[in-house]
Amino acid sequence: MRKLILLLVIYLAFISLGLPDSLLGSAWPAMFGDLGVPVDYAGIISMVVAAGTVISSLFSGKLIQRFGVPGVTTFSVLLTALALMGFSYSDNFLYLCLLAIPLGLGAGSVDSALNNYVAIHYEARHMNWLHSFWGVGAAIGPVILAGHLARGDSWSGGYHTVAWIQLGLVLLLILSLPFWTRGKKEETDSPEDQSHSLFALLLTLPGLKQALLVFFCYCTIEATFGLWGASYLVFERGFEADQAARLTSLYYLGITVGRFLSGFLTSHFTNRQLVYLGQGMIGLGLILLLLPFNLTIIPGFLLIGLGCAPIFPSLLHETPVNFGEKHSQRIMGLQMASAYVGITLMPFLFGKITIFTGYSFLLGFLGIFLVAIFWMTRKMNQKVGRGNPV
Repeated sequence: MRKLILLLVIYLAFISLGLPDSLLGSAWPAMFGDLGVPVDYAGIISMVVAAGTVISSLFSGKLIQRFGVPGVTTFSVLLTALALMGFSYSDNFLYLCLLAIPLGLGAGSVDSALNNYVAIHYEARHMNWLHSFWGVGAAIGPVILAGHLARGDSWSGGYHTVAWIQLGLVLLLILSLPFWTRGKKEETDSPEDQSHSLFALLLTLPGLKQALLVFFCYCTIEATFGLWGASYLVFERGFEADQAARLTSLYYLGITVGRFLSGFLTSHFTNRQLVYLGQGMIGLGLILLLLPFNLTIIPGFLLIGLGCAPIFPSLLHETPVNFGEKHSQRIMGLQMASAYVGITLMPFLFGKITIFTGYSFLLGFLGIFLVAIFWMTRKMNQKVGRGNPV
C-alpha cells in the first residue's frame, strides 16, 4: 500500500511539472501586446526558465543526497507555485524574466530524481504513464488559459488559477512525506558513484555523447512546437488567439493520450521500437501541417503530440539498461540538463530566425531536427549495443 501511494504521489508531482510548461506558448499571443515587447521575446523567458532547469539538473545528485527526494520534490513544486503566482501579478517583462529563474530551478532536480527512481524500480509502462500525467498537466494549462481569454479576462487569470492548483499539490506532497521515508536512500548515489566525474563518464561510456544529442534534439522539437505552434496558427494561418490556444492544448493532449497508450504498447514493443515509431508519427504530422488545408491542422497537431509521446519516457527508461544502474542517477541528471539546453536555446533561436523567415519556417525547422534525432538514435543504439557495465 505504501508503494502504491508513493507511485500516486509521483504521478501528482508530474502533473505539477506539466502545468506551467505549456502556459507561456499558449498565452504569448495575448501577452506580448500587454507587455509592450516584440513577439519574439517569448524565447527570452523560455530561455531563462530552461537555464534554471539545466543548473538544477546538473546539481540534482548533490541536492538529493543531502535533502532526499521528498524534500527536493516538495520544495521544487512550492517554488514553481510561488513563481507562477508572481507571473499572475506582473505586467512588466523584466519582472517576468526574474520570476522565470525560480520557475526553472523548481523543475530540474525533481525531474531527474523521479525519472531515475521510476527507471530503476518500475516497469516501462509506469514510465510512460508517469509522463502521461505530465501531459495531463500540460494539456490542462492551455484549457484553463483559453477559458479565461474566451470570457474576456486577461492572460494573468490563467496563471493565477494554475498557481493555486500548484499550491494544492504542495499540500498533498506535504501530507505524503511519511510515505517517502523508507525509500529515501535508494535514490541517492553512493560515495563510489560520486567519485566519477561527469566528464569522465562522458569519455568512457559508449553512446553517452549520442544520447545527450538525442535528448537535445527531441526537446528542441517538443519545446519549439509547444512555444511557437500557437503563434504559427495566429500569424500564418489566421486563427484567433483563443482558437490557437485550444489547438496547442490538443497537441499536449496528444502527448498525454499517446503516453497512456504507450504504457500498454510496452508489452508488445521495445523502448527502442517505440522511439522510432514516435519519430515517424511526428514526420507524418509535419507533412499534414504543410498541406494548405485547415482540415489537416487538427490531425497534424494531434499526430505531432502522439509522436512525441513515447520518445522521452522510452529514452529515460533505457538509461539504466544502456549505461548501468551504478551511474544512472548522475547520467539521468546529465541527460535532463542536455534536454533543457535544447529547450533553453532552440525556441529562443527560432524566435530570432522568424524575424527574417516568418513563422512559416517552423515546420522546416522541426523537420531538420527530426532527421537529426533519427540519425543520432541509430548511432546511439549501435554503440550501446556493444555493452556497458551494469
